[in-house]
Amino acid sequence: MPTSSSFQIRTSSASLRGKQFALSVLSALLFSAPAFADNLSDITALIRAGQFADALTKVDATLVQSPRDKQMRFLKGVILTEQNKPQEAIAVFTKLTEDFPELPEPYNNLAVLFASSGQYDKARAALEMAIRTNPTYATAHENLGDVYAKLASQAYDKALQLDSGNTSAKSKLTMVRTLVGNAGGTVNPKTGAAVPVVAAKPAPVAVVAKAEVPKVEAPKPEVKPKVEAPKAEAPKPEPKPEPKPKAEPKPKAELAVEEKPAAKPAPAPVEHEDVVAVVNAWAKAWSAKDVPGYLNFYASDFAPAGNQSRKAWAEERRARIEGKGSISVKIQSPKVTVDGDTATVKFRQQYDANQLHSSAPKTLVLSKQAGKWLIKQERTGS
Repeated sequence: MPTSSSFQIRTSSASLRGKQFALSVLSALLFSAPAFADNLSDITALIRAGQFADALTKVDATLVQSPRDKQMRFLKGVILTEQNKPQEAIAVFTKLTEDFPELPEPYNNLAVLFASSGQYDKARAALEMAIRTNPTYATAHENLGDVYAKLASQAYDKALQLDSGNTSAKSKLTMVRTLVGNAGGTVNPKTGAAVPVVAAKPAPVAVVAKAEVPKVEAPKPEVKPKVEAPKAEAPKPEPKPEPKPKAEPKPKAELAVEEKPAAKPAPAPVEHEDVVAVVNAWAKAWSAKDVPGYLNFYASDFAPAGNQSRKAWAEERRARIEGKGSISVKIQSPKVTVDGDTATVKFRQQYDANQLHSSAPKTLVLSKQAGKWLIKQERTGS
């Protein structure tokens, strides 16, 4: 198979790693909706047989029914890569990064395609985005190290071309050659520098990256009374020698200060609690696979992403929810802002279903209609 699905500066078992990559992607994709299970099985068999054209035909047919399916789109990029169509594969992975910026795997595969054509700066930038999206993505870290090694090799090689007596550059080049020399590749006849070759290695399927939940510090209104209290004490004892009668108003001033922070948050938390309760109930209906109850949380003017009709969106959601063996949706660290009859909730959604485990930032915009909070917009990502 072509060596561009993922990479490192090693070639000792490139062909084996290339086969493992296709199979690992396809096996991981089997958690998709049952409507696509048969297609995925057929596509797996076709790729194992090296029949990439037929596999691509089936992928395209599935995407006609569900054009935003990220697993099928990711798989299309893999097949195009195996067909040695790098520009088309780059277009597919680039669009995936735009539509699903929280996924690290499309960035990784973009980096491989850039590196295979010698565009190492672009490869480095893509891998840094993958790591920023998921700091625990080991494949991207390893690939970034390979890119840095390649860039270092080129830099030291250029330094020796300009100054063949540069012992420092020779020493550093020897270290790089020791790091990547066992991977095969070519040797520069002028300097003896090893020029690594980009090879394929397995890459995981596009799964939503996990990230740490940010900690939100609660406001501390008690600081204000402590600052204001000394101001009230300073001027009053000095004018007259009778501190006791004039010291009595101090508790009144302190009470007035304490009443203000208690009065301000009182109305807001009630609205916030109502909104959070609706979001938790929505997640509970989803987890219970109660499709009618789940759909009832969406407003009549809810606009699905990708210019999809409300009816088509509802049918797709029904197929995906009912097709899962078990579902668990948890809401973590919700942050609510309310403006009149509109509420915005930002939180981290923990989703577990079959073999899929994901954690991603999500935003719901709700509107109050007939005294009831309903979802008007839904976005994944920060």
